[in-house]
Amino acid sequence: MMLQHALMGIALLGPSSVSGFSTPHQRMATSQLSTARFSTVVEKPMTNGATVEESKMPTAFDCNEEAECVEVPACDDEKCRTTLDVRIHNTWYDLSGWRKAHPAGAQWIDWYDGRDATEVMDAFHSKKGRAMYPRLPKSTPETAAVLDASVAPYTQTELNFRVLRDQLEEEGWWERDFVFEGKLLAIWVSLAVTAAATADVAPPLSTFLLALTMTNAGWLGHDYNHGIDKFTDKMRPFVAIAAGLGSTWWSDKHNKHHALTNEMGVDEDIATDPFLFPYVPSPENDSPLRKIQHLIFFIPFSFLFALWRVDTMKVAVDSIESKRPDAKFELWCLLAHYSVLLTFFSPTVWIPATFLSGLMSALIVTPTHQSDEFFTEYQSDWVTAQFESTRNAVTTNPFSEWLWGGMQYQLEHHLFPSMPRSNYPKLKPILQKFCEENNVPGGYRESGEFEILYMNWDLYRTVAQADAVPGAPYSRGNGQLGAIDAGTSPGAGGVGLGKFM
Repeated sequence: MMLQHALMGIALLGPSSVSGFSTPHQRMATSQLSTARFSTVVEKPMTNGATVEESKMPTAFDCNEEAECVEVPACDDEKCRTTLDVRIHNTWYDLSGWRKAHPAGAQWIDWYDGRDATEVMDAFHSKKGRAMYPRLPKSTPETAAVLDASVAPYTQTELNFRVLRDQLEEEGWWERDFVFEGKLLAIWVSLAVTAAATADVAPPLSTFLLALTMTNAGWLGHDYNHGIDKFTDKMRPFVAIAAGLGSTWWSDKHNKHHALTNEMGVDEDIATDPFLFPYVPSPENDSPLRKIQHLIFFIPFSFLFALWRVDTMKVAVDSIESKRPDAKFELWCLLAHYSVLLTFFSPTVWIPATFLSGLMSALIVTPTHQSDEFFTEYQSDWVTAQFESTRNAVTTNPFSEWLWGGMQYQLEHHLFPSMPRSNYPKLKPILQKFCEENNVPGGYRESGEFEILYMNWDLYRTVAQADAVPGAPYSRGNGQLGAIDAGTSPGAGGVGLGKFM
């Protein structure tokens, strides 16, 4: 713990940005069929009027990252999870032994116990990763039979989306444009070098350039962490070195946002109170600040990265203590980031740059979920839920197109998060056609870049003027780590504003 306390002192020093801090609005959509969160806890299946005889020596599975599993004696189910049944492509798998070995973290997988995760698993994994599915232990036939009767069948939209994904993959849409990637990196290097060169002679200019450097580093790190090719595997440490954020923290936080977008109480990107309420809370979760949130929203926006850096360092230290893969290397990358930042920039430059970058990035990523549906219950049709909860921004000039960092194509990104963002503009008309052919509710949603900013502000004003609603869904999310705290991440208990309110 001494290491943790020593490192927390420097956590506010680094800049960064990753996608997140989204805010949906007051319209609430519910699922067609809701299942229990841990619905594998069911009555014992009946065989000829009698329960299935329990084994005298219960067993479980122990798996590694390659989905190679061996049967081992079961542990005490009060100390560890012994059931985690998830459906992938119409087959139920027991992931209880694989969850801890999952490189992207275990916390979001738990939310799919007794549910289908086909689209989510396909979206996050490469063809090689998807080929590992059959290696995973299958659920017992009795369990699979009970769960099949409790989950919603695949919709035609989901089935059509799988056909579209396979077609795009065959056509090479995941091939990376290295000229495009080189231009983005060249812009980042130019900004960083110029910011450092002007830090002493022109501090205001350096502050502005450093803020752009931080925001751009966040978008690049976002790309690399989502990527599933060899290039992004090598570039994954970039976000720690250039942006001051760890990939481990990012995966714990961001993957759940993608998997369960705008699901209240689960998606931490909509748990931003007590300073910002995207929907009207219950009286016990209310705050006087809600009444003026539309007047002060830029203040919590500006603090976004500072909180994320604290959380990053907490996760980095906890990851070492829990022996997560590459945890020490990631911590060294974070320390390198802070060393460079303090060497080349004075506090009068990097402190305001950090808050300016946080403001710019929050203004970009916040509106793309705030003006559409968010959900009080689990959505079994993941594809339709992404269309209903996501809105694109139409940029008006080349600078905005660059500054938004691909987030203007938020729908394309949410449906195909591992696809290189250089392909999103070409993907747009394909998704528009898909929307029309499948009668997706609300259609393909997009607004102008300034219109969507106004919609975001208007949401905060509308919520500010409303009275608290008894029984409203829980809104307090412990800052940006609320959903992680609800799971089993080593980042549980991270520093967030909620703990101080």
